[in-house]
Amino acid sequence: MRWRSLGLVVVVWFLLSACEQLSSTTSLKLAHGLDVSHPVHAGLQFMADRVAAKSGGKLLIEIYPSQQLGTERQTLELLQIGSLAMSKTSSAVMESFSPNIQVLGLPYIFRSRQQAYNVFDSEIGDELLLQGEDYWLRGLAFLDAGQRSFYTKEKPISTPSDLDGMKIRVQESPTAMNMVSTLGGAPTPISWGELYTALQQGVVDGAENNPPSFYTSRHYEICKYYALNEHTAVPDMLVISTIFWNRLSDQEKLWLTEAADEAVVEQRRLWQAAEQEALDAMEAAGVEISRPDKSSFMAKTADILTGYKEQSPEFKTLIERIQAVPE
Repeated sequence: MRWRSLGLVVVVWFLLSACEQLSSTTSLKLAHGLDVSHPVHAGLQFMADRVAAKSGGKLLIEIYPSQQLGTERQTLELLQIGSLAMSKTSSAVMESFSPNIQVLGLPYIFRSRQQAYNVFDSEIGDELLLQGEDYWLRGLAFLDAGQRSFYTKEKPISTPSDLDGMKIRVQESPTAMNMVSTLGGAPTPISWGELYTALQQGVVDGAENNPPSFYTSRHYEICKYYALNEHTAVPDMLVISTIFWNRLSDQEKLWLTEAADEAVVEQRRLWQAAEQEALDAMEAAGVEISRPDKSSFMAKTADILTGYKEQSPEFKTLIERIQAVPE
């Protein structure tokens, strides 16, 4: 009997120790809609590894890719109610929660990739990251999502007139829909996870996205024309629920923000390598890659930028500040 009592004490001690260890670890679930081969996923995994290393395993990030926990909009809604800690989302989807974000999706607002980076890394970027806090969504970082261009099934796009009447998939973004309409197309919002089937079944005639996303989604199996007109450079955003953010200790917040900043640098490096790899692989798979003259697309969409400046003094000031950032 004495041995049984001793055994019970040992078991109870073990369970209490396990519970103590468990309670000393904070785990955050992070969801996104991309394939695990995508450079954005690789950047997020780098961040998760850095968080674990910095915290000695006291703060962990569990990543759920490929829309396992829902579309980008759905995951943001889960963040708002505190059912999910973190999400990677396109800034275009954040427009509904943080209206000023939409200026980042204006056609040709950035002069170059480096200038876009400089904007994201500036006070402007910091301000935009925090503007969703009123909706329980705190931005931690902007991630490189390259430049978006049109890909189509039946014919190449050389000038805006080639888009006349074509159904083009866009994100759930008023800015993106306005741009495609201005160029003559029929914007059709469809979730990323449903797009392959929509292209296959002819629900849409094409879409617009960056090279790695076009490639890792295997949309190149259906769309054999890719026109690098590079109309927008809409960044991705790493977002945390303010409900979870406010629960973190100051030390946990520091580990997380430092790891996110380091991941931005690494993700940009991964992105640029993946971009060229994707273009090479698509070309080898029979995709006709063209580089149309951007001037006609810029001229056709110029009124969109002007319209936003006239919409409000706040938009005008924000756009002018972005345009003043050097390369």
